[in-house]
Amino acid sequence: MAIETQTEKERDFFCMVSDAFRVFARHSSIALGSAWAFAGAVLVILVWVLTGPMFHFSDTWQLVINTATTIVTFLMVFLIQNTQNRDAKAVHLKLDELIRALKDARNELVDLEDLSDEELTKLEEQFKRMRKRAENDESPSRHAEFSESR
Repeated sequence: MAIETQTEKERDFFCMVSDAFRVFARHSSIALGSAWAFAGAVLVILVWVLTGPMFHFSDTWQLVINTATTIVTFLMVFLIQNTQNRDAKAVHLKLDELIRALKDARNELVDLEDLSDEELTKLEEQFKRMRKRAENDESPSRHAEFSESR
């Protein structure tokens, strides 16, 4: 029983850390994706450029901006990846729900992201064949109507 309690505590701690990171990443992506954040970054670069003559464009002066941008980029990769993963998962779930809700939809299209590359390629080829068949089945008069309405 003590082992279960320890495992539950570890899981709860992991969930708390994961949730805290999710919230932090979400708020960060909103704030750092704004025009104000971009303007702030431009301002930092301008200050750095303007201080160049004061520091005689030294190696240390260059190292400051290189180090800062490397650190910021490294951290931003994780924030961006987290928010993109969550957004992609939400979109997939919404699409899955639409597929399930449509009477004539093929339910095997749900969870396509879990298919292997070979399976995705086969499905892509199947859709290409369907598109070609649909193009061949359309009458020339229909194309004429479309081009006249444009």
